[in-house]
Amino acid sequence: MRQIECISFLNIFLDYCLNSRILYLVKIELPQLQRVTKENGTRYYVTPKGDKYPSVTTILSEWKKKELAKWRERVGQEEADRIKNFAAKRGTQFHTLCEGFLSGGNPVDNIGGMFNQFKPVLGRIKNIQCMEQHLYSDSLRVAGQVDCVAEFDRCISIIDFKTSSKPKKEEYIWDYFMQASAYSYMYEERTGIPIQDVTILISCETGENQVFFTHRDNWIEGFRNYRNLYSDTLLENTVD
Repeated sequence: MRQIECISFLNIFLDYCLNSRILYLVKIELPQLQRVTKENGTRYYVTPKGDKYPSVTTILSEWKKKELAKWRERVGQEEADRIKNFAAKRGTQFHTLCEGFLSGGNPVDNIGGMFNQFKPVLGRIKNIQCMEQHLYSDSLRVAGQVDCVAEFDRCISIIDFKTSSKPKKEEYIWDYFMQASAYSYMYEERTGIPIQDVTILISCETGENQVFFTHRDNWIEGFRNYRNLYSDTLLENTVD
């Protein structure tokens, strides 16, 4: 009788693992870092030992400045600022909605339907280890905040949430892949848990959802090169 009860309980538990919206099988708590954003938009984090490491996005944005300058010239400075501020606000709201949903809540879409259309994608996320937590690496000398570490389609992955006005081509989101790959490296350094897979999830204003998969090893050396170049020429302008 006890064996039957154990098997029944196990089946219920496994069914819950596969079908529930949220389940922390291994909940990872990481230290909260001091985050500093300077007037020029660059950001760094202060580690528990007092080291100041630039954020992943600060490093990667440095290598997109030429592209952004051309875009600003094309659309005009005022319009560029409007688009940038709108996208930043929408992105923050989107992340808050995603976190609330994955935490078991039922947040109301306040970004024009982009969150509601995204819920089926979020439903593919299971077995969350952490969300919106700070990471850093003494090896890479970098820090940042990871969106989500969990299973996506039953594969443990570093997951990054994005919004976009229109669908992205894979060749244009190299910085997304490098960003998430850096989080993967930092997560392993901080926890000892290796996670090789990276998943980028994008909700588009035009109504599409996009899912991109890649492997950390395809991008981490490229990111390391960017970090070393940044360290050599720009770090003194990032920290106080």
